[in-house]
Amino acid sequence: MKVLVTGGAGYIGSHACKALAARGMEPVVYDNLSRGNRSAVKWGPLEEGDIADTGRLRTVLERHGPAAVMHFAAFAYVGESVQEPLLYHRNNIGGTSALLQALTDYGLLPFVFSSTCSTYGVPHTIPIPEDYPQSPINPYGFSKMVVERMLADLDLARGLRSVSLRYFNAAGADPEGEIGEMHNPETHLIPLVLAAARDDTPVRVFGTDYNTPDGTCIRDYIHVVDIADAHLRALDYLLKGGTSCALNLANARGYSVKEVVAVAERVCGRPIRTEMAPRREGDPPVLIGSAVHAETLLGWRPTRSALETQIADAWNWMMKGRQ
Repeated sequence: MKVLVTGGAGYIGSHACKALAARGMEPVVYDNLSRGNRSAVKWGPLEEGDIADTGRLRTVLERHGPAAVMHFAAFAYVGESVQEPLLYHRNNIGGTSALLQALTDYGLLPFVFSSTCSTYGVPHTIPIPEDYPQSPINPYGFSKMVVERMLADLDLARGLRSVSLRYFNAAGADPEGEIGEMHNPETHLIPLVLAAARDDTPVRVFGTDYNTPDGTCIRDYIHVVDIADAHLRALDYLLKGGTSCALNLANARGYSVKEVVAVAERVCGRPIRTEMAPRREGDPPVLIGSAVHAETLLGWRPTRSALETQIADAWNWMMKGRQ
């Protein structure tokens, strides 16, 4: 069975492709490589193209005849979205609209969407349940919320069944070291901390005056392998006739920036220098999620939830790449 994977050359998309291949499926990667990596496409064909190009999408759909779609293609930098909001509206919202139009023309397929906890904004309930009101505070989160609404509207109008997975902070790397996190520029905390350990350079800590125990932001980190597993379970759910829904992917446990640095020092066996910096716009102080519904509906539970495991896998990937 073939699955169209938009953004399959990216960090999470490539791990999902490996998981699909391990299940005997063929991932057909659709990516313009503007932020993905050709070297991460290892388990199926690569079709280069932009999600805004409906004609190219229709050609790819007709050529491969996929049975489902996993949609990862999006810009995903919170800070960049604050500085360049129209870029996120055009790519994440406009591009997904074009993709859904191509699917409407071709034939609607079960659809697994890569959403985000950023749709919740600044929550007043921790951990955050799926029925918590969505009130994003940055254009990135807003763009994902709009796509979720698009999917709901298209389900009502045409019967498109979808699962939106609102995951918290993706972390880690393939335990076998075949793929990992390769962003340019890198903005995620764990690879930045590990790069600081590797190169003996300081890592910047944005904000030390949040209303948290140590003054730094708290985030719920979830292993990329567990995220990929959830996408396969969501696909199985839809292929068996499951109805549309939105689910959190989380560990229900948060770590502050300073705690991440301390764990990384233990894993790497090296001191890590930090530089304090002002808060970044669009960063909530605490994001921790509840994934009760994902466990109930999909039978999903994270298997690599320990922060030490996530950092160790990322460190192994980083050092392997350096060698």
